Amino acid sequence: MRLVVLGLTLSSSWGNGHATTFRALLAAFAARGHDILFLERDKPWYADHRDEPSPGYCRLEFYDSLDDLNRWRHEIAAADAVIIGSYVPEGIAVGHLAQSWASGPVGFYDIDMPVTLAALDRDACDYLSTELILGYAVYLSFTGGPTLDRLEQQYGSPAARPLYCSVDAERYRPLDNPARWDLSYLGTYSPDRQPTLERLLIEPARRAPDRRFVVAGPQYPADIDWPANVERIEHLPPADHPGFYSASRATLNVTRADMIAAGWSPSVRLFEAAACGTAIISDRWAGLDQLLTPDTEILLADSADDVATMLAEADLVAIGHAGRTRILAEHTAAHRAEELERHLTAALRVAAPVASFV
Repeated sequence: MRLVVLGLTLSSSWGNGHATTFRALLAAFAARGHDILFLERDKPWYADHRDEPSPGYCRLEFYDSLDDLNRWRHEIAAADAVIIGSYVPEGIAVGHLAQSWASGPVGFYDIDMPVTLAALDRDACDYLSTELILGYAVYLSFTGGPTLDRLEQQYGSPAARPLYCSVDAERYRPLDNPARWDLSYLGTYSPDRQPTLERLLIEPARRAPDRRFVVAGPQYPADIDWPANVERIEHLPPADHPGFYSASRATLNVTRADMIAAGWSPSVRLFEAAACGTAIISDRWAGLDQLLTPDTEILLADSADDVATMLAEADLVAIGHAGRTRILAEHTAAHRAEELERHLTAALRVAAPVASFV
């Protein structure tokens, strides 16, 4: 299958989770024998932090404007399928161009589904419109559950299908690193996540000055009052993630408010941490118990007291091992690539019943 993907970024993991998601998925998709062209809008904040400028599993090209995208019109038209990702700059215009140029089905991959729906409800989404949804042959969503029914019934999607984030099991695995931190958190600053981070990491750190904590990720305001036992790492490239998780007795998963409201919205960090065999302490949201079993494969916390008890009393090694076993059985990039192939093949058969690429 010849696939063209227009996504936020593949080249840079700086300040976003899209790059690692696309890298794992497309590398596994290429391993199934498919040919991929990834088109990325050339933006200075990613250009200055490119940690995978030359992927070996696909062709990566850059365009600097909608007019410049015309250089790839032939490739888009000749592709068997095209995928547009969420948060692509000028994504509405890009989507219209792709739908008008492509001869095969055009799909949408939403790595930010609850945020997208909230923006659509406010008529404030700059990368997707209700009109475009009607034209996307398949809407791939990293949110499952009732949201998929809403996409089809309220927005008229011809086919809304789950395609959760995943993990590259070759890159993310346990390392024999000594424990450096009792609890870690890896994530870009977000105002709606910060209260949970305060409650489940910063407050426990204040109460336990003898324990060690760390927060890794960019864009945190300078006025945050970090306790002395909370280490800060401004940016951690993906290559260092396994070592980071392996040096953590436990790691914290914090979910954005829109994603909690929608449920069934696991982040890529959840899968990556679990694949490294690190015990996860998470906030609560609907559908999480279908991915990892509470108390045996993941720990759920509501308060600083909960976190303190878990760090002191839970068998974190056993929970981390059980979580890794579950993720490797169901949520690797190889699993997602097979699902993507199945969804695109179904879209191809609707467009041309004789087409088959499996």
